[in-house]
Amino acid sequence: MQSRLSPYAWVCFSMCVGVMGTALASPLYPLYQQAWGLQPSHITQIFVTYMLGALISLLFLGRLTNRFGFLKVLRMGLIIMTVGVMGSAMAWNAISLGVCRFIIGLASGLITTSASVGMTQLNNKGDLQRAAATTSLTIAFGFGLGPVVGGLMAQWVPHPLLTSYLPPIALSFLGIYALFQIKLPAASEPSFSDVARLSLKDVLPSISQPRKPFLYHYALGCMAAFSAFGMFSLFAAMAPSFMAKMVPWHGPAVSGLSIGIILFLSAGIQLIARPYATKSVAIVGFFALTATNALLIVNSFAGSTALFVLCVMSMACGHALCNLAGMSIVNKVSKPANRTGLLSTYLVMGYVGTIVPILGMGWLSDHIGLTGALIGFCTCLGLLTALLGLLCLRARVLPIPRN
Repeated sequence: MQSRLSPYAWVCFSMCVGVMGTALASPLYPLYQQAWGLQPSHITQIFVTYMLGALISLLFLGRLTNRFGFLKVLRMGLIIMTVGVMGSAMAWNAISLGVCRFIIGLASGLITTSASVGMTQLNNKGDLQRAAATTSLTIAFGFGLGPVVGGLMAQWVPHPLLTSYLPPIALSFLGIYALFQIKLPAASEPSFSDVARLSLKDVLPSISQPRKPFLYHYALGCMAAFSAFGMFSLFAAMAPSFMAKMVPWHGPAVSGLSIGIILFLSAGIQLIARPYATKSVAIVGFFALTATNALLIVNSFAGSTALFVLCVMSMACGHALCNLAGMSIVNKVSKPANRTGLLSTYLVMGYVGTIVPILGMGWLSDHIGLTGALIGFCTCLGLLTALLGLLCLRARVLPIPRN
């Protein structure tokens, strides 16, 4: 196996499989809602338990990659992910599913951080812009594959709340096996004495910030993650509900494909946009998200399929460019010694952007209806992204590092 694919390729594969497992449940939420009699707020709470797990992982376990090395942490994360996905397949109520989603969230934080660091270390060309683009693209592709597979399985395969989880489980076992076949140079692996000296400091919250000259740019990069994650959480958690008024087709396959299309387009756009200046990418990304929010508000009244398609395309563009810009900024303002901490902080901001708005969306949906909650969500996020786009216009250009 090691002779066929490089360690870099297997790390990419493991990251893709890991995030696929996190996103698979999105088109299944209406089925859970029907089977267990859940309210919209219950769905958002289940969705948020995953995000809480990921947030806790990034806050308290972010430095484990520095201590143990990215490969050991990636193996552990993928194993935990597989346990969580298997548990989701056997869940019998909202609480049991929420617990499994929390476990998946913990694993997601470990996988994303360790694989991102590993892809940067294994990038033998030394191009940090390329490493950032590859990392962001792999995450987007994996997240897109999850809802597509879940939606298609749920639409046409019997017992969808069980069988939909079988493909990611099988791929996870393959990824785990492959990771245990990888052998890294001894110099890149921490020694046993380093591992044995694990202390409380290694599991305390690992929020970091760059040097003062780069703090403004880093803050904009973190807000790019906040905006992109927050906007995507709306589609991942609530699209099966609000799409019923916007498109004539229904079912898990439709909602899963719509979410998957956003992320597949996002992956393609990131590949195309990689050579462009980070500042330009960030500006276009923020204003694309502003346009997405405006289109959703208009379409909540118009109910137009064409407008929804335009909204999906705008969402894919904003998601792609904001994530690409954010990852590029993290790599530009960091050094190898603090890259893990800055990456964890960046992802923490992204998950906070997912948790807070979507909880508010669920609560408002129960009290004023889905349409009113959607308008409130899109108004707030649209104004925020427009402001961030204007701030990016005034920011100076960061140089492209090579190391």
